[in-house]
Amino acid sequence: MRTPEQLKKILDRREKKNAPLIHASLEMEVSTHFPVLLDIMKKSTGKIIELGGGLFSTPLLHWFNFESGREIITYESYKHYYDFEKMFETKDHKVIFVKDFKDIKVEEHYGLVFIDHSVPKRRHTRGDDALRFKDSADFIVLHDAGVNPNPKYGYTEIYPHFKYVYHWDKVYPHTTVCSNRFKFK
Repeated sequence: MRTPEQLKKILDRREKKNAPLIHASLEMEVSTHFPVLLDIMKKSTGKIIELGGGLFSTPLLHWFNFESGREIITYESYKHYYDFEKMFETKDHKVIFVKDFKDIKVEEHYGLVFIDHSVPKRRHTRGDDALRFKDSADFIVLHDAGVNPNPKYGYTEIYPHFKYVYHWDKVYPHTTVCSNRFKFK
């Protein structure tokens, strides 16, 4: 049995370790992409790319694919999230820090690309990143999307570039699946 002093030390260490993530949102809305992401993971094969990890999507992708041997690459531009995501790095799951998502090279086939990175005040949007993968990914999953997404993400302009676009609108924020290869629903 631990003494009260030992328990306090454990809690103090946890609090210090989690301090960089104190601002992170733990609201339900940041995980509304789960049903679509899980469905696409089951239906797709090949490498998974995650643009912008987090407290929800990175662990989900990691554990769902843990025994599959499926390669996952998580790209992150915020140091506090990167430090958290590095805990999930294995031989099959790489976590890479990037200053700008537009610098990521798109060079091969991907089964799934999940896009949910922060968009600072710049002209390059999540939509721009989705277009970079349009000919190399089987499925691109866009969080915070749908028919009328926030203009800062640049999603509406990219939908015509895809043969198949499916908007999952059961809960807000919506999630959209884009593909030039396969129909999702």
